[in-house]
Amino acid sequence: MRKLAVIYILFIFCVAQPAGAREQIHVVGSSTVYPFVTVVAEQFGQSGKFKTPIIESTGTGGGFKLFCEGIGESTPDIANASRPITDSEKKLCAKNGVTDIIEISIGYDGIVLAVKNGTPVLDLSKKAIFMALARELPDANGKMQKNPYKTWHDIDPKLPDNEIKVYGPPPTSGTRDAFVELAMEKGCELVPDFVKAYPDVKMRKKLCTLMREDGKFVEAGEDDNVIVQKLFSDEKALGILGYSFVEENTSKVQSSKVEGVLPNFSTIESGKYGISRSLYVYVKLQHIEKISGLAEFLREMLSENAIGDDGYVIERGLLPLNAEERKKQRETIKNTISEYRKI
Repeated sequence: MRKLAVIYILFIFCVAQPAGAREQIHVVGSSTVYPFVTVVAEQFGQSGKFKTPIIESTGTGGGFKLFCEGIGESTPDIANASRPITDSEKKLCAKNGVTDIIEISIGYDGIVLAVKNGTPVLDLSKKAIFMALARELPDANGKMQKNPYKTWHDIDPKLPDNEIKVYGPPPTSGTRDAFVELAMEKGCELVPDFVKAYPDVKMRKKLCTLMREDGKFVEAGEDDNVIVQKLFSDEKALGILGYSFVEENTSKVQSSKVEGVLPNFSTIESGKYGISRSLYVYVKLQHIEKISGLAEFLREMLSENAIGDDGYVIERGLLPLNAEERKKQRETIKNTISEYRKI
């Protein structure tokens, strides 16, 4: 898929594009990627050659559902995603004729357990996160039971005696998917009795991702601002948010530590902060010649002016690919032009 992505990006940079009947590019998907692609769209629209693209925040899963509905002007051209496309989503796309998809990594982000600004910062282990939010946990005899924990102190005596209450996004959100994979699944593996109770890896992985339904975990929708509002009305609660969003709202919320590490540009890029992820855009190759300005929009999105170390998207909180990765991508595009033309 990644090799094809490089080839497809080559196509974008090399092929002239006729005007399409639809006057605006249509983008759907991740609420985390939304502000980054929106600023590219604004910059692109200001050039005056093309209209500003329409960007919708639908969540990663919801975006892929719309993106994979088919080919044509009634369907989106781009899906923003805070996780890679799944096999089932690829099958849905293929079933509806969306067979040529470009995957582009635009940078990085971290997932934060945020608290209201001014409240004590927690230091949470992945094991504690899992034990606080898992739907079921083993009792002293290894028998599975509904999660009994009421406070963080019940889980770890070093944590405060605050009621467990975490607001987060719904299952359609890429932030939720990434949180489950990077925090819940990893924390699950650190609970020996849970691993022992479910020796089948596939079954265990599925059960590790189930969130409790007794009010300790609350789905707050796709809008991150709603989670911030919840934290203001419930000062001891936590909210699952993208790092970039927290950085844009430092007057309102702050990050908790995970395994002793605070999320910041350095710890996320280096991987030291353990709940971080790549961010993507997916593009329909079949729309390149049908939708006016699509190739030019992608070229702007990938430019140093946008996603370079001092790019205008980086100023909005996106963590950039390092210079070597960006250079390698562009060199690969240049060096494989002739190869692509022979395909």
